[in-house]
Amino acid sequence: MKFVIQRVSKASVSVAKKIVGEIQNGFLVFVGVCDTDTYEIADKMVSKLLNLRIFSDENGKTNLDLKKVNGGLLIISQFTLYADCRKGNRPSFTKAGNPDYANEMYEYILKKCSDEIPHVAHGTFGEHMEVSLINDGPFTVILDSDEICK
Repeated sequence: MKFVIQRVSKASVSVAKKIVGEIQNGFLVFVGVCDTDTYEIADKMVSKLLNLRIFSDENGKTNLDLKKVNGGLLIISQFTLYADCRKGNRPSFTKAGNPDYANEMYEYILKKCSDEIPHVAHGTFGEHMEVSLINDGPFTVILDSDEICK
């Protein structure tokens, strides 16, 4: 499982030119799932995400987590995080999770986040989406379960 997390001052996602999810201050999170991911892995990744201290405190130090700043989450499925570009110039996506399983894991992640964060917005699984954001920093962090869940 892979999460690409961007600290944003605002972000939105549209499907067919209609906004389906938006947040102000918080995290825009792109989620990639592979077939070997489990609920246990998802739990660890969500815990790391929600406790990630990358918001500035009163001294300008990155010391505050999402809850401390009353931040929102915009979570978007993105199978392309599993692009394999080792051979040729056209990426292979064979490492990305089966769509049905990936959607199940994505819905699980949304539920786990919603249990702890009041404002969780999301994209539409399997749809062509347009994402707009203002990256605050810029500040981008990548979480990979191969590293987080060892």
